[in-house]
Amino acid sequence: MVHYTFADEFRKLYELAVALYAQGKRGADSFFNADQHAFLLSNGITPQYLYDYAEDHNNSAGEPGYDRALAIESVRRDYFLNVQGGHPSTTVLDESKLPAKTEQVRDIEWLPRIIPKAKAKLRGELPPSLMYCCGGDRKFFQAHDIFPAEFLSLVWRHENNDAAIVDWVVRRSRSK
Repeated sequence: MVHYTFADEFRKLYELAVALYAQGKRGADSFFNADQHAFLLSNGITPQYLYDYAEDHNNSAGEPGYDRALAIESVRRDYFLNVQGGHPSTTVLDESKLPAKTEQVRDIEWLPRIIPKAKAKLRGELPPSLMYCCGGDRKFFQAHDIFPAEFLSLVWRHENNDAAIVDWVVRRSRSK
């Protein structure tokens, strides 16, 4: 396990994934060798997470980008190492139980959906079909002037208090 050079190693794998996707390679499990795969898993990151970043990077004008990906995965890594003790969750979020994309809370669309999605990202419980910071999430973050990793940290701080998360988003949205 590397700590000090985590960002450097992550950048190499991010750039590799972006390049492989651009070359037409598909499938998260085909992107990384055994050592690279082990590095990711030892940091609470799945190959699918990097594949999703690479797919969106190539198809969405560089979004979400390396910087946002690193920030998001740094929060995930911190949670994985310090809350989960380096042990992955065995739970996977049931996507069919997520609120609809159009559901609202306090007149904010997408918020009821992104809260459980962020909790699943934080815990490493997203199914391969879902991405934290996908196009819909980015639209939400942009509309409310929220840095995606900041929201993930907020969810960690208030993991069992959705009302506090909603209150924070309402305040942020009004202040922009």
